[in-house]
Amino acid sequence: MVKTGQLLMKREQTGLQISDAARAAHGGLTQRANVVMGSPGPAAPVYLLDSDEVTAIPIPLARTVRLSRMPGMTPVIARGPSDRFHLTYADGASEATLAALIACTMPAGSPIAADPESLSVLALAERIAASDIPVLINGPTGTGKEVLSRFIHDRSARASKPFIAINCAAMPETMLEAMLFGHQKGAFTGANAASEGFFRAADGGTLLLDEIAEMPLSLQAKLLRALQEREIVPIGATKPVKVDVRVIACANRDLPAEVEEGRFRADLFYRLNVFPMQLRPLCERPDDIAPLAFAMMLRHVPAGTPVPWIGDAALEMLATHPWPGNVRELENVVRRALLLCGHAMGNAASQPGTGEIGPQHIVFDRPVRVAGESTMTDPVMAVAAGSQGARLSNIVQLSEARAILATLEACGGSRTAAARQLGISERTLRYRLASFREAGIAVAGGRR
Repeated sequence: MVKTGQLLMKREQTGLQISDAARAAHGGLTQRANVVMGSPGPAAPVYLLDSDEVTAIPIPLARTVRLSRMPGMTPVIARGPSDRFHLTYADGASEATLAALIACTMPAGSPIAADPESLSVLALAERIAASDIPVLINGPTGTGKEVLSRFIHDRSARASKPFIAINCAAMPETMLEAMLFGHQKGAFTGANAASEGFFRAADGGTLLLDEIAEMPLSLQAKLLRALQEREIVPIGATKPVKVDVRVIACANRDLPAEVEEGRFRADLFYRLNVFPMQLRPLCERPDDIAPLAFAMMLRHVPAGTPVPWIGDAALEMLATHPWPGNVRELENVVRRALLLCGHAMGNAASQPGTGEIGPQHIVFDRPVRVAGESTMTDPVMAVAAGSQGARLSNIVQLSEARAILATLEACGGSRTAAARQLGISERTLRYRLASFREAGIAVAGGRR
């Protein structure tokens, strides 16, 4: 039956736009989505529709997500051309369904958040974007500081102007001044042509200085003058050049401690610290993990390829991991899972909806440890340590062993429940456990 929906909006509106038909057919899910993505929502309009409705969309090429509810069916994400998505789900109250909807809704490069603290940070960032004050973002590496910086730029009056991000630690100290402030032709050996530098390239827009704690003290004084006077002096020039640039600085070190140790100028710190923001480690905002995992999966699955679903057991493994590498480590795990679940995606090509990432596809990065420290607490890794084989088949077998043992432990030792969770027969599970014992991997006695 075809439904006709009405979108109570105008062309110039932005954010999440939910049709009447979608609210009526998917009330619980759309209400949860509106709480998470209502404010701040996407910068451009995103339309949430029921799969059967025929609705005139004010912006034909805008991002749209159509919803279908089919209880008892395997969830499916179908991706069409021009940012068109179709999400078929079984349970609107599940974490995976909301996470998949968030991932489908938010455009590439946008912050993905569902955790209350992360949503508070984004709401604050949107308010900061309306002003023109400097911003200092602190947080461990890999927590999304550059994504937040771009979000501030995109929501500001400078959105149509350049956004330039530079990593102070990645540039040679001798070249950093010339690259920031520019130089005249012949100003130094090798300067065969003049260069405007990043400050002038970002004129009217935003300049992100990542890892600013790595900037040499001598250059910090020149940066302070650029911030205070809004002018720079290129190397080899005698007259200052006016610039209109908003500076956002990011640091993964404790800058007050750096000031106390004399490694960072106090005056520059206070100049940048007009409005400090703090990003927490990923393990301290667990509600962000599932939406980020789905978003990264959509990013890395090639266009035209069936998109697998991330199962509840896999999401539970992701939620309990400590994530020392934060979002970067999560992206590694998702890309690895996509590689290892190739057989599942192959099934999905002929039987849509059957591809699923399970616990057997989740392989975490090995934690960084101090030299000489023993970490042979994992029975699988302890056995693998004596093996010289590093072929992909060996890696997959080890990953399978870790996933099976983790699932068995999560199910309280019940082989029946673990087999159901893993999607294999109990006979296959018994065979796998027997092969682990033969390989010398300690397996606790399971129960039926």
